[in-house]
Amino acid sequence: MTYHIEKVAVLGAGTMGARIAAHLANAGVPCYLLDIVPPALSDAEKAKGLTLEHPAVRNRIVNAGLDGAKKSKPAAFFSADCARLVTAGNFDDHIAWCAEADWIIEAVAENLDIKRKLFERVEQHRRPGTLVSTNTSGLPVRLIAEGRSNDFQQHFVGTHFFNPPRYMKLLELIPGPRTKHEVLAALGDYCDRRLGKGIVVAKDTPNFIANRIGTFSMMNVFRLMEKFDLSIEEVDACTGPAIGNPKSATFRTADLVGLDVLVHVVRNIYENATGDEHRDWYKVPALVEEMLKRGWLGEKSAQGFYKRIKGGGGEKEILALDWKTMDYRPRAKAKFGSIEAGKGIEDLPERLRSLVAGKDKAAEFLWAQISGVCCYSALRVPEIADAVIDVDRAMRWGFAAELGPFEVWDALGVADTAKRIESEGRAVPALVAKLLASGKSSFYQAAQGRTLYFDQSANSYKPEPQPDGVIFLKSLREQNKVVASNPGASLIDLGDGVLCCEFHSKMNSIGGDTVEMLHAGLERLRSDFDAMVIANQAPNFSVGANIMLLLMYAQEEEWDDIHFAVRQFQNVNLALKHAPKPVVSAPQGMALGGGCEISLHCARIHAAAEAYIGLVETGVGLIPGGGGCKEMVIRANEHAAGGEDLDLYHAFKPVFENIAMAKVGTSAEESRALGYLRPSDPVCMNRDRLVADAKQTALALARTGYRAPAIPPTEPSVRVLGEQLLAAAKLAVHMMLRGEYISEHDALVARKLAWVLSGGTLTSPQMVSEQYLLDLEREAFVSLCGEPKTLERIAHTLKTGKPLRN
Repeated sequence: MTYHIEKVAVLGAGTMGARIAAHLANAGVPCYLLDIVPPALSDAEKAKGLTLEHPAVRNRIVNAGLDGAKKSKPAAFFSADCARLVTAGNFDDHIAWCAEADWIIEAVAENLDIKRKLFERVEQHRRPGTLVSTNTSGLPVRLIAEGRSNDFQQHFVGTHFFNPPRYMKLLELIPGPRTKHEVLAALGDYCDRRLGKGIVVAKDTPNFIANRIGTFSMMNVFRLMEKFDLSIEEVDACTGPAIGNPKSATFRTADLVGLDVLVHVVRNIYENATGDEHRDWYKVPALVEEMLKRGWLGEKSAQGFYKRIKGGGGEKEILALDWKTMDYRPRAKAKFGSIEAGKGIEDLPERLRSLVAGKDKAAEFLWAQISGVCCYSALRVPEIADAVIDVDRAMRWGFAAELGPFEVWDALGVADTAKRIESEGRAVPALVAKLLASGKSSFYQAAQGRTLYFDQSANSYKPEPQPDGVIFLKSLREQNKVVASNPGASLIDLGDGVLCCEFHSKMNSIGGDTVEMLHAGLERLRSDFDAMVIANQAPNFSVGANIMLLLMYAQEEEWDDIHFAVRQFQNVNLALKHAPKPVVSAPQGMALGGGCEISLHCARIHAAAEAYIGLVETGVGLIPGGGGCKEMVIRANEHAAGGEDLDLYHAFKPVFENIAMAKVGTSAEESRALGYLRPSDPVCMNRDRLVADAKQTALALARTGYRAPAIPPTEPSVRVLGEQLLAAAKLAVHMMLRGEYISEHDALVARKLAWVLSGGTLTSPQMVSEQYLLDLEREAFVSLCGEPKTLERIAHTLKTGKPLRN
């Protein structure tokens, strides 16, 4: 049977339910969002004279949940417009809407009785064959659908979305005892392709995979914090980016999750995982019980392990909890020699080896924590998952860790780690002993471009399972598909006549090596390939030009070198645009400044849904110099409703504002609203599929008779407004300056930008060439490089990673 999911019903508009509905809307899926009818009127409703029968009252709870999703930070919706796909209702009046849904997702409170009673009502309206799932973080899936019909149970699955659903990649699917295999496969494929999820099939054990391991890790931290006498800040300094985890580390993560949620998960494991040899470690720590008693739940109650207050000057200050006195105090910077030394080691496996080999308190804590989690994970296979790779994927995708626990085993060296554990009188897990006894030294191996993992049931290696239609550039490199390479970029043969230019400089910043490889790619495109994709699989597509090099040139007053570098970048972007065969850009993560400019010049942009695109040069006291201004002028012409100057003026206004204010789209769809994506530019929900999808977009252009822009860059083809736009922009800048919204240097940069967008010294509207606008860009860019305040901004950004308002 084929399952088509065109409409979804989400039951429960709490934090998870409303945000699951929001993400479905992000994917373009219409959905119903339902919740209970309020049992009584609120004071505000009484004051308005409303009754319990009024629609606004009956939908109050669901509307509050939906409004919360609309206002949430980080944003739950890609753009405000996405919310129109969510229709709100309530269980009493609209439960029959379930009959229209192809997938019904229950996301009410984590209470078995509540869930079962709701499904009893749902079954009265559900069509046979409709997919049904319960969103639970740990309740037994087998019990939730108990008593329902055979067809219901055959189409029933546990779906454990991680919060926030838009950003967290992991989706654990938990089959019930009667779930059809094809149902599990169909739902997994849909959530992979349409919702962008990383699918891990988990067993129906307490809290499944990620929360089982993650909760153990947190409970272990509480135990070790007391043993090694560490502060909250010291623990977070050890358990964050230093070991490949997010900045939220341990206690900031707990605040974000909520201590009430954490306690629920911990108690669920303690009550249900009766055979766990570490069961006693899942007793809620006294510290957490006391915080719960005081209502210190974390972010939702404005205080938890950390607390935000307003300082004397109105600025926000973050206090940390002293867990010994239960008082809040200013955060203290953690100072550990091992952590400081580790900051200079970029390679994570090497850094981990260095950290656990250290002799200070942080190193001892980290060895105890990391080895503890590694051993516990090895003890849980095959109880919670059949394969080590499922555990690693769950931890990487669910907690944004760079390495899963079995990847950490490999990083530290399985044999060396096991030997150290034995020397401390601890038992080596049977899975690890079995691996070493079979003569193998790692849980993973690379072979012919594929990753193999150790399968304990077969006592041999198996290929890592990959869904169809995924391309990994690392795998192609291992298969010797690299056509050319230099320190900044490589050309890789994607097959089927498509070439890929992959950036791999630090943060994928753009420099001479990048420009050189783009030119080399265009040469190979002309002779040997049908299309080219510009893509990489780093966290960010490109953060822009190499401003460190630019600062050095400017400080040495090497103006000719700056002119030459900018001209080279402009020329390669023009070459991309006017290439006789299609070039497709595939940005993901940050595509800022020069990274945005490269994309703007391509025949098509196939963006990841989480692509943050923008021309941000004003933040460092510059304007776009690689053709970004010129391309946005062209897009303003395209967006103008007609040929009248007034239409064009209204199209130019947001372009000026967006660049002047360094606006960045917070999603691909918001980037489209800012003009960085055209209506024809597609979006990929699953970043893993981006390269393959961009390849198909490039092939489609090539196979349908692609034609490059016909008008040469030196021929007048772009209309600018001259003094008409420049005067209006200068007036707007003057008013912003008088209102003290911007600084004098902001005003200088904005006037330079307006001068370029309006066409320079032109007194009236007229047609100009692309090259004319590029020359204006370059002149303005280089002149700003000579401004001391611009150099201060660049230096400050390089040092702190933050903009300077001077």
